[in-house]
Amino acid sequence: MDIYKSVLRPLIFSGVQPDPEWWHHQTMQVMEWLNRNRDRATISTILSQLNRSSTVVDTRLEQTLWNIKFPNPIGLAAGFDKNGTVGESWSNLGFGFAELGTVTFHAQPGNPRPRMFRLPEDLAAINRMGFNNNGAEALANRLTADKDKGQITSEKPIIGINLGKSKITPLEEAPGDYLGSFRLLKEFGDYFVVNVSSPNTPGLRSLQEGKQLAEILDALQQENQGVKPILVKIAPDLEWEAISEAITVAQTYQLAGMIATNTTIRRDGLKTQTIKLTGNPVTEEAGGLSGAPLRGRSTEIIRYIHQQTQGQMPIIGTGGIFTAEDAWEKITAGACLLEIYTGLIYEGPWMVRRILAGLVQKLEENGLGNISEAVGRSLSKPAG
Repeated sequence: MDIYKSVLRPLIFSGVQPDPEWWHHQTMQVMEWLNRNRDRATISTILSQLNRSSTVVDTRLEQTLWNIKFPNPIGLAAGFDKNGTVGESWSNLGFGFAELGTVTFHAQPGNPRPRMFRLPEDLAAINRMGFNNNGAEALANRLTADKDKGQITSEKPIIGINLGKSKITPLEEAPGDYLGSFRLLKEFGDYFVVNVSSPNTPGLRSLQEGKQLAEILDALQQENQGVKPILVKIAPDLEWEAISEAITVAQTYQLAGMIATNTTIRRDGLKTQTIKLTGNPVTEEAGGLSGAPLRGRSTEIIRYIHQQTQGQMPIIGTGGIFTAEDAWEKITAGACLLEIYTGLIYEGPWMVRRILAGLVQKLEENGLGNISEAVGRSLSKPAG
C-alpha cells in the first residue's frame, strides 16, 4: 500500500491547512530531523527501510556524465531543498542525485506569502517563492559542518547546486553576484546550475539574452577553470531563436549541459479557473507554473536542443514528469538525466521507485542494455 496516496495526500489536499508552503515546511522539518539524527540506531534503521522500499538498484540505469557516476537518472529538482538541510537522505528516497537551492549570494526572505498554490485539476502548481534562502555562505557552512561530522560520506548522493541572482543586486552586477556564490560553494557541488530563468525575481529572465548570459558564464568559467560541470537552466517561454542563442552561448563557454526547462508564465489551457487559497482568477496569480501542463513544451525544447547540438550537449529534462512513460518520453527526446518536483506533490515519494522500475521495463521492451542507449532515440519531426 502506498501510504502517501491512501493517507497523507487526502489529508494534505483536504483543506485543513490550505497553504501548500506550510505542508512543504513540515515535510522538510521531518526530513531534516531524520538526516540530522541518521547516526542513531533507530533512525538508521528507519532510513534503511525507507531506502529498501524506495530504491531500484540496476546497473542498466547507471550513467557516467562529466566523470560522475549517476546510479540512476532521476534527480530532485532545485526548489525543494533550498538550504541543503536534508543532504545525504535524499538518496534514501531513491534519487540518483539532488539539486540544492536555488541559493543566492545574499540571504533573502523571498516574496510575500501566500506564494505557493496547488492546481489539482491540472496536476500542476504555481509558485512565486522568489528565491527564499539563507544565502550562499550559510549553505557553505552547513555543508562544511556535514562534512566535518561525517554526514557526507564516500557513498554520498550526487549533489548539484543551483545558483540564482540576489534580488537586491542590480542586473548589471549579476556576474559578480553569481561568482560570489560559486566561490563559496564550488568545493561542495558535483555540478552547478546557472538559474537565469525563474519568473519570480524581477528582470532575471532578461539574463538569458546572449550578451548578459555570456558575461555571467565568462565570470564563472574564469574562476572554474574547467574543474566543475556548469549548466544553464532555461525557460520554456523562450522563442526558438532565443533558445538557439542560448545554445550558442553555452557552447562558446563550454558549458557541461543545459536544463530544460524552468516553470512557465503561461496560463492557457488550464482547467483551474480560480485559486482557492486566494479566490483570485488563475490568470491573475503571478508566478511560475509547473507540473503536467509543462510536459509537452519541455519535451519539445529537449528535442530541439538535442537536435541542434547533434546530441553533444547533455540535457537534464524537467517539467511534468509523473510516470515512467513521461520519463521515457523525455529521455528518448534527448535528456540524459531528469528532475522531478511537482510530481512529488501528487504522487508522493514512492513515485521515484515506480518510475525507475518502469524505465527498466522500457529498456527490456526495447532490447536496450543501458539507459544511455535510449537518449535521443525518438527522432520525430524536428521542433521549431
